[in-house]
Amino acid sequence: MRGVVTRARRVVVKVGSSSLTTAAGGLDPERLAALVGALCSVDGERRREVVLVSSGAIAAGLAPLGLSRRPRDLATQQAAASVGQGRLMHAYTEEFGRHGRTVGQVLLTVDDVTRRAHYRNAHRTLRKLLDMQAVPIINENDTVATEEIRFGDNDRLAALVAALVQADLLVLLSDVDALYTGHPSQPGSRRVDEVTDFAQLAEVSVGGVGSAGVGTGGMVTKVEAARIATDAGIPVVLTAAPLAAAALSGEAVGTLFHAAGVRATARLHWLAHATTARGRLHLDPGAVTAVVDRRASLLPAGITRVDGAFTAGDPVDLIDVTGHAVARGLVNYDALELPGLLGRSTVELAATLGPAYEREVIHRDDLVLL
Repeated sequence: MRGVVTRARRVVVKVGSSSLTTAAGGLDPERLAALVGALCSVDGERRREVVLVSSGAIAAGLAPLGLSRRPRDLATQQAAASVGQGRLMHAYTEEFGRHGRTVGQVLLTVDDVTRRAHYRNAHRTLRKLLDMQAVPIINENDTVATEEIRFGDNDRLAALVAALVQADLLVLLSDVDALYTGHPSQPGSRRVDEVTDFAQLAEVSVGGVGSAGVGTGGMVTKVEAARIATDAGIPVVLTAAPLAAAALSGEAVGTLFHAAGVRATARLHWLAHATTARGRLHLDPGAVTAVVDRRASLLPAGITRVDGAFTAGDPVDLIDVTGHAVARGLVNYDALELPGLLGRSTVELAATLGPAYEREVIHRDDLVLL
């Protein structure tokens, strides 16, 4: 038995579209019932808190809209998600209800957990749902997410949610029972039972989207999600959906990724892994030292150049003199405001432009080193 699994009291479970749907794209009631049964059985047994990150909204909306495969354009994906999300949540509500459990829907975008006020609200909502013994069911808010603020796949979303709720374990469920050194059908392909260092995966070949064509990621997204979670101090089990109960009970199924890092501040973990920089701030050597070594806030005096079109609150990368990104942060000024402030002290700016300009360009609480 895997002690790191049996000791976990707060577990995030992610299930992919291919594990919930039929070949035609509709929800498979038997698969969904089996998953919920596994979650409720282990939950009740071990008094665990369970958070479910579920794909399937777009897939569930394909058949009702007469679509045979997942659409490529964002507008049609959003239409399918709009139709399918209600069907997905109805199915979960009914099935969890058979076990006497209440569920709550939580739809997230990247902005919901990187901007400070939004992050606090998301964290507070999830914490309250768990306190009230409800099961949060999380999905990306596909109906409103734009290309710039999308997670791209629910594997990465699940890893970030695990950090957000300070989970003890992340379980990634798919249509493959474990990580293999190559495609499972290939001769000589071996199952990888445990990963203690990602360097040992250098020779492992990971594929793309599953054969059903209803998901967004294959094994490569799951390995990357495992890297994100383990870096935050959270172990990960990767296995097939039918093995969910065995995996959650601590049996040696699937692949176990051991935690590699220490628990990080969840919001900064999101900032590093969930966002795309909207611009770049070039720093002089003194500013790089202040930000990287002293973990200080970034002031206008240390910035030499501004690239990109961004507004206050957007993520931007901080660039050293060699052109490498050393940090990412949420900027307090619009791109159009900054050029006139560069190289000037906050005292000088406050004296000439007013007290509003005495603030940092990026506060140290909104900075993460890359």
